[in-house]
Amino acid sequence: MLESSFLDPNLPAGPSRRAFMAGAGLLAAGTASALAIRRGDESGRRADVVVAKAASYDLDLAPIVRDGLAELGLGPAWARGKSVLLKPNLVEPSRSAPHINTHPAVVRAVAEVFRSWGAREVFVAEGQGHCRDSAYVLEQSGLGPVLDEERLEFVDLNHDEVFTVENRRGFTGLPTLTLPASLRRADIVVSLPKLKTHHWAGVTLAMKNLFGVMPGVAYGWPKNVLHHAGIPGSILDINAAVGPSLAIVDGIVGMEGDGPIMGSPRPIGILVMGTNLPAVDASAARLMGIDPHRVPYLAGAAGRLGPIAEAHIRQRGEPIGRLAQTFAILDHPSLAHLRERSDL
Repeated sequence: MLESSFLDPNLPAGPSRRAFMAGAGLLAAGTASALAIRRGDESGRRADVVVAKAASYDLDLAPIVRDGLAELGLGPAWARGKSVLLKPNLVEPSRSAPHINTHPAVVRAVAEVFRSWGAREVFVAEGQGHCRDSAYVLEQSGLGPVLDEERLEFVDLNHDEVFTVENRRGFTGLPTLTLPASLRRADIVVSLPKLKTHHWAGVTLAMKNLFGVMPGVAYGWPKNVLHHAGIPGSILDINAAVGPSLAIVDGIVGMEGDGPIMGSPRPIGILVMGTNLPAVDASAARLMGIDPHRVPYLAGAAGRLGPIAEAHIRQRGEPIGRLAQTFAILDHPSLAHLRERSDL
């Protein structure tokens, strides 16, 4: 479902200043430039975000997910008869490290909720960026056996049929975006990321997770074309084109430090849910003790793709202040700004 209500059609087609540097990492100069982008006007932009406690993957997570979505005003009428694409974060084939990938228990719970709501179909899709052997990644992550048990179809987006759309927002210099055909099949696209810090993007959450919809046959491994175009801008362009419907962040066990792969586990015991991905990611960043206005792609999303200011997010469920932790970040000058406070 492309160009959905995730975007406001009255917003400008792109940022007024080209602030994102090309290249694979957020170097210090690039970070400063990204933070200097003119922040969008969030007036009139509001979003609901639910923070739900979930202490363990051994719990029955489906009722927690169902209750959280009900807090957002979502229920059977929203999903009945729809095709639902679940997009987890599968980075590395490591079942022994539950802080790297979206946990299979979360995928199972979300699928159960949508099926109970009468969805026409629920399928799981991912185009992982590192290991090219999808069958191996599924098996070693523990997700493969769950998909088999639940009879959930898996689509390898790296090798899906593709189509091309104009890059209407133009945060990068890419004139078009090549997308997998499975996005046209889906009525509802659900981003199911892991709560993690990231050695280039600062944090990797619901918006960054959509890197994985971009087919490797078009963008390489690990999505090298997008890294070269600039990670913050690519995140924004992808989200604008895909128009995801919902995000549910797996923060039961997150990752701190040298994410998205080499970091350490950080239990926090939460799921974060919402239909506006910038607002969800802003709340998740605050749960990690990071100011979202200091994260370049979130600063770029503010007022254009959604609100990120705390005053513009209607927080439901658990208060962030009670659950927030200070996640360790990689000790590098390009990330030092994440611990600074913005003037917003």
